[in-house]
Amino acid sequence: MKRIYFLVPNIEITRQIVDELLLARVEERHIHILAKRGTPLGDLPEASALQKTDFIPAMERGLALGGIAGTLAGLIAIALPTGLVVGGGAVVLISALTGAGMGTWLAGMVGLSVGNTRLQPYEEAIEKGSFLVMVDVPKDRVEDIHELVRKHHPEAEFEGTEPTIPPFP
Repeated sequence: MKRIYFLVPNIEITRQIVDELLLARVEERHIHILAKRGTPLGDLPEASALQKTDFIPAMERGLALGGIAGTLAGLIAIALPTGLVVGGGAVVLISALTGAGMGTWLAGMVGLSVGNTRLQPYEEAIEKGSFLVMVDVPKDRVEDIHELVRKHHPEAEFEGTEPTIPPFP
């Protein structure tokens, strides 16, 4: 899946785009609208906390850093004269998995309290009243959806795509 970004100038056009996306068989759960805080969206699919916060990117960073820290801790543990050499490989594996798990959990909690860093380029436009429409589509439909919106709504600014979307947001 790829995420396509469009900046739309007003809510009427946003509603039209969402309706057209639904008619083009894009499921509502794959459409996310982000607007200025306090803007009523009515029945439009509002972006969830997973799209608004840095939860997923933070978890990715936490997984990597925690795994590395856990592996290093395991290597240090077997290098010390503590008698852990017998189960050295198991110690390294267990500490790496523990570090990865703890890093993911802790970074995810921090990420929930931080705005999504991937959305920073759009913050100024959103604060001025524009709507950010994020659409998750299979890779082979990106061009079709881009063309559909461009053709019917030239005032909607295509902002590009995000390379990959995690399977669980």
